[in-house]
Amino acid sequence: MNGGDEVVAAPAGPPQPLEWKFSQVFGERTAGEEVQEVDIISAIEFDKSGDHLATGDRGGRVVLFERTDTKDHGGSRRDLERMDYSMSRHPEFRYKTEFQSHEPEFDYLKSLEIEEKINKIRWCQTANGALFLLSTNDKTIKFWKVQEKKVKKISDMNVDPSKAMGNGGIASSSNSSNPRPYLANGGSPEKSYSNLSNDLSFPPGGIPSLRLPVVTSHETSLVARCRRVYAHAHDYHINSISNNSDGETFISADDLRINLWNLEISNQSFNIIDVKPANMEDLTEVITSAEFHPTHCNTLAYSSSKGSIRLVDLRQSALCDSHSKLFEEQEAPGSRSFFTEIIASISDIKFGKDGRYILSRDYMTLKLWDINMDSGPVATFQVHEYLRPKLCDLYENDSIFDKFECCLSGDGLRVATGSYSNLFRVFGCTPGSTEASTLEASKNPMRRQVPTPSRPSRSLGSSITRVVRRGVDSTGIDANGNSFDFTTKLLHLAWHPTENSIACAAANSLYIRKCDCSSPTTDTKGCSISSATRIKIKM
Repeated sequence: MNGGDEVVAAPAGPPQPLEWKFSQVFGERTAGEEVQEVDIISAIEFDKSGDHLATGDRGGRVVLFERTDTKDHGGSRRDLERMDYSMSRHPEFRYKTEFQSHEPEFDYLKSLEIEEKINKIRWCQTANGALFLLSTNDKTIKFWKVQEKKVKKISDMNVDPSKAMGNGGIASSSNSSNPRPYLANGGSPEKSYSNLSNDLSFPPGGIPSLRLPVVTSHETSLVARCRRVYAHAHDYHINSISNNSDGETFISADDLRINLWNLEISNQSFNIIDVKPANMEDLTEVITSAEFHPTHCNTLAYSSSKGSIRLVDLRQSALCDSHSKLFEEQEAPGSRSFFTEIIASISDIKFGKDGRYILSRDYMTLKLWDINMDSGPVATFQVHEYLRPKLCDLYENDSIFDKFECCLSGDGLRVATGSYSNLFRVFGCTPGSTEASTLEASKNPMRRQVPTPSRPSRSLGSSITRVVRRGVDSTGIDANGNSFDFTTKLLHLAWHPTENSIACAAANSLYIRKCDCSSPTTDTKGCSISSATRIKIKM
């Protein structure tokens, strides 16, 4: 090879579709067991390292899980970071601890019950081996610190049992019957202290029967302590909290306002966005989700019930009611119906790891937006298009108002979101990718996956592609011939930040699915479904 030659790598095609296997389940129900309302999981979040996983439920509890495979195999976080994303070891988790984060409350001024349900959980930066996280219900945000503390116990005292006297009193040569022996002359304590100058003398070597307790540490336990409570700042239900990359501030959003907090200050916040009109009759949209940019501490995005996303730059103004960029898709002519605005409402947004893309989820679709292109989404993924003919039924049973979350893989190659019948969808989002997998979180993890049609291609600025699949039946059968159930829905899921693993919640159970690509010599084509590992934990 000549020194002036330039090596040009061949363009890589879209990654091969992953084949997922069932990995773990926590809190699985037994046959015939009824799910208690308070046990239903309402929030899931990995920390940035992926070594810890937190879930919150409707009973106000937060449950923490920790990764164990790195400890078992002697690996380290640095070693795992050196591995390729698709080749790294996939995590195994175990139950770590749980604590009661919120309790039910009652606002007497407004005659309003405040549920203890955990709406969101966000991890904060760790310090000195302690874990920090934020949790919120409808009204109150709490900052928690979880750390190991040594349990101190009092061991046997230094006394010879044969010489012990009575119930453990100190041996004394005095036979005085005075019930208050320190009153030598029967006087006041002040007088007695003045007479104690030379009356007390100890034998050489001390008193052998004097008992002194010895404190020893036998074991460690995890202790969760609430460091701060951020309350009385929202008139409406909190739907989002998000940490800033500066590690010092975070935002909380309700239907009409977004507040900026400092982690160290709990008694005041700064209102940066307020969309409340002077006359509530003029209200046309509400805030549905908000998130900070992963690396730019001055940038945040929030979505609305009209299907738009606004990008805000905190450097432009202290009050950020005016946005710097607006992302929305125009309606196709003649496509408007009674359900258009309802299904257009965005239930969740997520930034990609590098902050270049924003993923949004409305009722029917996933959309991927490039923050440098506000003309329209760069890709649209149909989640459950077969439900479009059933929008009337979904409206009648309120299912059309379900708020599904979405997530992106750490390498940015795939996106995922939930659906009904405890199913979730995984799509490839690279140009030319046709990956579109439908996975079941629960019931039968070993059920053979039926291939689903690839998502239709679309160009920028065009309308949302509508594909009515054949086989849709009014009796509750989807395009793959499987029955769907509106009562079982997978609303909450999270993608591991560094590996192809997804944690998702089905009622009170936490399921973890992963792609078996851990071997460095195994291509993604070699992924196979293996036997399930079930872990029984009472949630």
